[in-house]
Amino acid sequence: MPFPYFRHGRSADDKGESNSAPVDHGEVTVGNLHYVVGKAGNDSPPAYQEASGAPVETKSPFGYAVGAVTIVFLNLSKMIGTGIYSTPASILKGTGSIGTSMLYWFFGYIISLSSLAVYLEYASYFPNRSGSEVAYLEQAYPRPRYFFPVAFAVQTVILSFSSGNAIVLAKYLFATNGHVPTNWELKGVAIASYTVAVLLLAFHTRFSYRLSNAIGIVKLLTLVFIAITGLVVLGGNTKVADPQVNFRNSFHGTPTAYGATNALYKIVFSYAGYENAFNVVNEVKNPVKKLKINATIALTIVAILYVMANVAYFAAAPKAEIIAAKEISAGLLFHHVFGSGRASKGLNFLIALSSFGNLIAVLLGQSRLIRECGRQGVLPFPRFWASTRPFGTPLGPYFVKWILTVIMIVGPPAGDAFNFVVDLQVYPASLFNVTLAVGIYIIRWRRKRLNLERSSFRAWDVAVVFNIAVNLFLIVMPWYPPSTGRYGGDVSFWYATYVVTGIGILVLCGIYYVSWIYLVPKWRGYRIRQEVLVLEDGAQSHRLVKVPVAELEQWDATHNAVGNILRSETSSDTKEREEVFVGTKEA
Repeated sequence: MPFPYFRHGRSADDKGESNSAPVDHGEVTVGNLHYVVGKAGNDSPPAYQEASGAPVETKSPFGYAVGAVTIVFLNLSKMIGTGIYSTPASILKGTGSIGTSMLYWFFGYIISLSSLAVYLEYASYFPNRSGSEVAYLEQAYPRPRYFFPVAFAVQTVILSFSSGNAIVLAKYLFATNGHVPTNWELKGVAIASYTVAVLLLAFHTRFSYRLSNAIGIVKLLTLVFIAITGLVVLGGNTKVADPQVNFRNSFHGTPTAYGATNALYKIVFSYAGYENAFNVVNEVKNPVKKLKINATIALTIVAILYVMANVAYFAAAPKAEIIAAKEISAGLLFHHVFGSGRASKGLNFLIALSSFGNLIAVLLGQSRLIRECGRQGVLPFPRFWASTRPFGTPLGPYFVKWILTVIMIVGPPAGDAFNFVVDLQVYPASLFNVTLAVGIYIIRWRRKRLNLERSSFRAWDVAVVFNIAVNLFLIVMPWYPPSTGRYGGDVSFWYATYVVTGIGILVLCGIYYVSWIYLVPKWRGYRIRQEVLVLEDGAQSHRLVKVPVAELEQWDATHNAVGNILRSETSSDTKEREEVFVGTKEA
């Protein structure tokens, strides 16, 4: 089945010569890169993308239920999760002082704004592709073919668990009834909570977004209430004896290099979610304009409330008590202001509900991101990842996230799980983020070479360079040891375990890629080619197949660069291809 909106019309440089302008506005080859035009049903203009990327779905299998309000709450609900309620103690400990920790929260806003600008420029180039980083890395670095899709897809799937958030949710649920849980009670409630979240999203896409919006409103109002409570406490109208004690000489205390870096990691984790709506771009009508306005609104609201929430924590509880509380800073606020009665328990329940909303928002965004990884064809069983049957939802990605989250809840010790998971997820993300920011300049250079018009949004160079610098810092500095020794980090084992684990995952990706794309094909006498797979629900995906060397010429003559068949093959020519990963045949 030919792919709609692609017209086959090769340029004069098929032999590898440079070309300065597209030919026939359908397809163009520049060097060893082949660009095709895709048009989606989300009112975005036609856009060029390199042909090795996942095919553009002209009609979103999830519909177009994502509007301005949903964009705001997709991002807001992912940002306002466990971070603001669980990381202030670690950030305060790492920065050494109240004043510096407050500056860190503002600094996180600036970092997130720079990253948001990068994402918006990519969205303006590829407004018909969901999956954010998946599509953007694939297009910024199309060669070596499939390298970045493989590396990003594997680490994304492996690190797609939400165990840290589920564990903190369980802690606040237990704080609601005043029970001190055992490790296994904590793990059991965390698993049950995450299972409920998955089940609520598995059966209807539109209901999923409505649920996310509804919980998002509760999350927003809860944080607003905390911010207002902090102002009341500062005014001296509560039983807190001296609410201003932490703000006197607030910059007293010096951070260590390790502490400052660790605190920055927690800040980045707390703001993670500003990009969530970019995972559903193909479900948004006129996506670039709506994302530019509403994603910025969500980020700015969250930044203001984050600073005010920290003011509330520092006004209500002594500095030493906040540091000792670890993951339940908000619980301390409620205890000091409202006591241990029903009001405090009710507010702890609201925090638990906020954490649950975070799980919902992450599931919605990451399921699309993981699905896009599968649509690239670099994961086994492309039907499993791309299909939206039977309920019009991405059941495959939901199931994988559930399995990995359960494993990560059961596996690490409960006391170390949250901090280790936060750091482990941020480190590889920093590696890809710096690559993503550098890719902006590569995309600009290529588009200029193709003589394409300027994109509808262009990030300031100072924002892109700043983003590169911050992510380089996050890559280099975690190696610097804490002043208390190799076991003096925020976990009970070696401080840099998460760094080595993150790098190890990426190294394994590289080994797998070299073996799969070069060594095994050469040994077994085949080459890898892509073809478009159209599923029963209208979803589309690439499927990578093994083509024997003797049949390569015939294959290339009968398929275009995207993987669509150019002419019908006779029955004697037709031969089922073996899928690259699984060794089974698929019609």
